[in-house]
Amino acid sequence: MDPTATDERPRERLRARGVASLTDAELVAVVLGTGAPGCGSLGVARTLLASLGGVGGLMRAAPATLASTRGVGAAKAARLAAGAEIARRALRADLARGDVLTSPDAVRDYLKLALGPETVEVFVGLFLDSQHRLIAAEELARGTLAQTSVYTRRH
Repeated sequence: MDPTATDERPRERLRARGVASLTDAELVAVVLGTGAPGCGSLGVARTLLASLGGVGGLMRAAPATLASTRGVGAAKAARLAAGAEIARRALRADLARGDVLTSPDAVRDYLKLALGPETVEVFVGLFLDSQHRLIAAEELARGTLAQTSVYTRRH
């Protein structure tokens, strides 16, 4: 087999070089498994990422949106949505185990995964202990697509 052919196959590259060596499109292609007639899984993955604005958009996309892309369909959309939810749950489990939110980047990453599927503005309070471990994350207000009104006292 031609060595360059292996370089163009994400599963083979994953085995040979490790998962961290794959691009975003290659990772999505591995999850998809197959493509569409005339377009391999890597082409479908590139189209999907381009139409959704990258991996962040993929994480927030509804299964119906994913399924509407040529070469994805309901089964592959379910696989992609399940992968996104696994990532969210892994992050929540890490935080529940006592991992800390010591930087703005850590808080941003947590909130991006936790709130990624939301289609409206959500105001969330993060309650931390003195060592910056998450005690609770509570939704305090839910708004519209573009704004949230937060009231400082409860009735």
